[in-house]
Parts: sequence; structure tokens; C-alpha cells
Amino acid sequence: MKKIILAAVLAIVAVSAQAQMQFPRSHAEDTKGYMSEAYWKLWNEEEQARIDADIEKYRKADGEIVLNDIKRNSEVKIEQISHEFIFGAHIFNFNQLGKKEYNDRYKELYGTLFNRATVPFYWKELELEQGKPRFATEQRDTEEFWNNCKDPYDQPHWRRPSTDQLVEFCEQKGIQMHGHVLVWGNRKFQRPSWYFNLFTEKERAEHKRLFPNEPNRFQSKDAQSDEWTAMSFEEVAQTFPDYAKTMPLVMENRIKQIAERYKGRLQSWDVVNESALDYDQDFLPENYPISKSRYGLTYGDYPYHALKCAEKYFPAEVKLNINDYHRKPGYTAQVKRLQERGCKIDVMGIQMHLFNVQHCMDIANGAKIQTPSQVREYIGWASEANIPLHLSEVTITAPSQDERGFMIQGIIAQQLYRLWFSQEKMMGITWWNVVDNCGVKLEPTVSGLFHRDMKEKPCYYALDQLINHEWKTNLSVKPNDEGKVQFRGFKGKYRITYKDKRGKVQTMEYILK
Repeated sequence: MKKIILAAVLAIVAVSAQAQMQFPRSHAEDTKGYMSEAYWKLWNEEEQARIDADIEKYRKADGEIVLNDIKRNSEVKIEQISHEFIFGAHIFNFNQLGKKEYNDRYKELYGTLFNRATVPFYWKELELEQGKPRFATEQRDTEEFWNNCKDPYDQPHWRRPSTDQLVEFCEQKGIQMHGHVLVWGNRKFQRPSWYFNLFTEKERAEHKRLFPNEPNRFQSKDAQSDEWTAMSFEEVAQTFPDYAKTMPLVMENRIKQIAERYKGRLQSWDVVNESALDYDQDFLPENYPISKSRYGLTYGDYPYHALKCAEKYFPAEVKLNINDYHRKPGYTAQVKRLQERGCKIDVMGIQMHLFNVQHCMDIANGAKIQTPSQVREYIGWASEANIPLHLSEVTITAPSQDERGFMIQGIIAQQLYRLWFSQEKMMGITWWNVVDNCGVKLEPTVSGLFHRDMKEKPCYYALDQLINHEWKTNLSVKPNDEGKVQFRGFKGKYRITYKDKRGKVQTMEYILK
């Protein structure tokens, strides 16, 4: 009984906190001066009106239902129960937060705040041992393990839960899933430690000479030799002939193995990650066996190869995505060129990471970072590919650990979500690290919606206010004499409740799109 009473009290406190927390949308409303006057000049009343008008235009639709058996003059209750638009987050810290109550609160978010989860398939941690991918849950993946783990950040599978348990959890909760990532050139976060076992002994020696700091570097510029920089594509191919033949087969097998295990259970995948800069710098010659990627040695034409393999092995209804942080026209050019070559690309992912706490403080002070015009510019470039867009990885840090810092994070998130939500081609937004101090080791740690003890930050309330209140349609309307019900609402699934001519309550589902 005490636990029930405590839970009720905590629920009331949470609701009360949300009711009291106001997120201004103008300089006049910002009575505490969280954001500068210069910031509100950028996000002025004209901009707010434009955003509202575009949300009305692109995110809503007109609904019409004919209820032939409705009781005369009976009201029809229209309740939105899910969004067509994706509001996602990664689920990398599943069962890893150290206490059951923390883990339970984390899990509650999926199905309430978030309607899709990004599931980690990073090759490095998925296959810690060659030939033994961590699909099934072992002891080291359980809540018990993490609750007793004194050094979670130092574990090789931190933020990389076994994937079967995530898929089963999301299916039970009715949550859509997005797999991340199949092919990525990055050495530090993607390639497994046993990767160089795939080289011949001669090629390993050559690679070590050209890249002495492998495998713990991020990009080729961190450790490349002058000799590597001077080498032509032909010279690289001659130096690594077996690698050029082996790696496409290895990557195809990885994609095939994952596709055969999960088939269509995950609705979408990031097939290729962060390759646009390679394309922009002419590092990806078409139909060539080798690439001098900015990541270093990479097999040739890998984005094309990966997309064609994914199309070959995944069911047709699974959406294949390309994902990048390179918010430049070159990214769009790459996508359009891949489309011209026959690649199936269903969604174009765009990242937006404000890792630097100073950048968020600069934004609050009116710096021209992620302004409405800048956002519309890069969304405009991306829209030229004429496919749906996904804000696939969003990071917004709190610039200081006090009331103002937390509110700045919340206001920036509120304004950017509103603007992104208003864009015609946008189909979803995915927040990245949900909880503070749960990111990659040495990454900024204050970008969560929750403190490390799972207490809500203002940013959580800002997003909840939008997703579960402002952007949900709940109405009571009366039909006309023919039983026709008309309404306008946000696109998604609805529950329709009414009384029939016998006075019996009837319910039905309705999809508004």
C-alpha cells in the first residue's frame, strides 16, 4: 500500500512540475531571461507563425467517418492514440543504468514519449569475438550484470546491449525499430578488434607501416603517413589486392547474416553511415576495388555495394536509409547519384549534434547557430533528393548545470523540434543520449533528457509537452444528420468512441493520413 501511495504522489509531483514549467516562445514570454533578446529576434513572432502554419499544412489532415448506426445527437469522442510522425530515441542503455527503478523508468519512455527505438548493430561490439555475434542475451547483457558492475564505462559492450532482447522488448511494446548501423568506415567505433586478421600477413605489415596507430584512431588524418597521402588509387589497389577482394564478401556476409536473423522485424536500417565526405572529396571512385577513405583503407564503392546487398537480403517492405552529419549539398549529390545507379534509398538521415556546451550557450546569447534560416537551408538541400528525411541523431547539451542551463537546453530543443516538425519532407526526429553520463566515454555528458538518477530535466518536459499534448488531437464532435463526422487532426491512429442507436458504446480505430 505504501508503494502505491508513493507512486501516486510521485505521479502528482511530476504532473505538477510539468504544469508549472513554461517554455517561452518570445522575448516577452521569457520573463526570466533564459535566452537573450538577440536569440528571440532570430526566433521572432513571424518565424513562430510560419512554423505554426507549416505544421498545420504538413502534419495535419482532414478526417471523415460515416457512422450509420450512431444514436441521434450523440457525441463522438476522437482520441489520437499514436503518431504517424516518428519521435524516436536510441535504446543503447537498456538495463545498463545500475538500478532496477532507473531501468524501469527508462523502459517506460518507449511507448509514451518515444514511438521508435534505434537498436545498435555496431560491428565492433556486436561481434566482439570473430564469428560469434551477440544477438542472444548472455549473462554479461543482463540487468543483474550491470547492477553489479562497478566500471560500466570501461566495459567493451557499454551502450551495446545484445540485440535479441531489444527486438523482443520493442515488439512487446508495439514500438517501431530502426537498426544502426550496417556499414561504416569508422575504425574507432565500428571495426572489430579482430578486423586485421582478415588481411594477409604481407598486407598487415604494409598497413601497419602506413597507419602506425591503428586501430584506435578516428580518421585517417589522425595517423596517416605521408606515403599513404601520396599514393594513387592504383598503387593502393596493388598494395592491398587480397583486401580488395575479401572485404566486399565479408561485408555482404555481415548484412546477409543480420537480415536472415531479423528479416522484417526492424522496420528500417541505416545501411550506410557517414560516407558523404568521402564522396565530396572524390574518395569513392565508382566500380573500383579500393577507396582512399578519410577513415583510411576502405574497399571501393562501399556505399553502393552496401545498399545493393541490403536490398538483396532484406524484405521489400523494410526501409533502407543512408545517414550522415555532412549537412552540405554534396550529401544530396551523393544520394541522387546512388539513386541514379539503381540503389534503393527510402529515407535520408541527417544528424544534428550540439556536443559543445559553449555552442549552446552561444545560441542562447544570439549566435547564428542552427537558426531558422540555416535549418531551412540544409533541409532544402536534402529535400532535393525527393525522399523522406529523418533527423536521425539529435544532441543538445545543457550549457551549465543550473536552472538557466537546463532551461536553455529545453528551449533550444523545443524550438528546433517545432521547426523540424514543420518541414514537409521530414518524417521523424530521434533524440540520441536520453540519460546524462550515458554517452560514449569522453563525450559531453549533459545532453540527456534525464539526470543520471533518472530525474526529469526541463528538456524532457519540453518534448513531452509537444509530443503528447500540443501535437495530439483529442476532440468531441457531433455528426450531421447522415451520421457523417468530420474533423481535422494530426496524422496518425485514432480511437473513435460513440453510442449506437441502442445506446451501446462502440469503438473503432481510424487512420488519418
